[in-house]
Amino acid sequence: MTETTTALVTGANKGIGREVVAQLAALGTNVVLASRDPHRGAAAAAGLGPGVYPVTLDVTDRAGVLSAARWIEERFGRLDILVNNAGIGGDLAAQSPSSVELPVVREVFETNVFGVISVTTAMLPLLARSPAARIVNVSSGLGSIARMTDPGDYFTTRPPLAAYAPSKTALNSLTVQYAKELRSRGILVNAADPGPSATDFTTAFPGLTRTAADGAAVIVRLATLPDDGPTGGFFDENGPVPW
Repeated sequence: MTETTTALVTGANKGIGREVVAQLAALGTNVVLASRDPHRGAAAAAGLGPGVYPVTLDVTDRAGVLSAARWIEERFGRLDILVNNAGIGGDLAAQSPSSVELPVVREVFETNVFGVISVTTAMLPLLARSPAARIVNVSSGLGSIARMTDPGDYFTTRPPLAAYAPSKTALNSLTVQYAKELRSRGILVNAADPGPSATDFTTAFPGLTRTAADGAAVIVRLATLPDDGPTGGFFDENGPVPW
């Protein structure tokens, strides 16, 4: 990594996203910390010190996404790393497949899938200027169909979800499609499963011992892959995750 490397991390004012920013900044990267709330974003950036720059970005707001892209271009000229971290779980209690309402599904997909497409397409012209661009889509083990259908995997005991889990499966597939298109341009695109970590997102699962920093580590590793690194893959801290 060099001092001229620039990264954008969405949904980064807290939790795993904030830890990704912290770890990239520690490597000497200029990091744009994107947050829907400008005040929380500014506070998080200030707490992380020099080299971290807040920007207001709601991934579901196309005008805001394009505005953020223009700001990055004016400030840094290019983008080297894009981490699509912003995501929502939605109302998990309302996601039973037999009774789920379409607005619940649409809300989750709007952020977890369509938001990733919006941000990625807006940032690609800036990523194309990088000699070694990397895109990391933050997924979840819940998006693994293989794990969900393995009788020996604990995920088969989790309640069925008609919005969140399918949104992450769709994100995994989208990752592969971007990787296929961008491979020839030297842009590596991978999906990361940060694993269960103690954050606001996992308050329904008390007792977790892994920290947000633990979850961020695999994302940072994929964001800083060498030129001969993998693309179009799905990885957690232990290696490839089955689709």
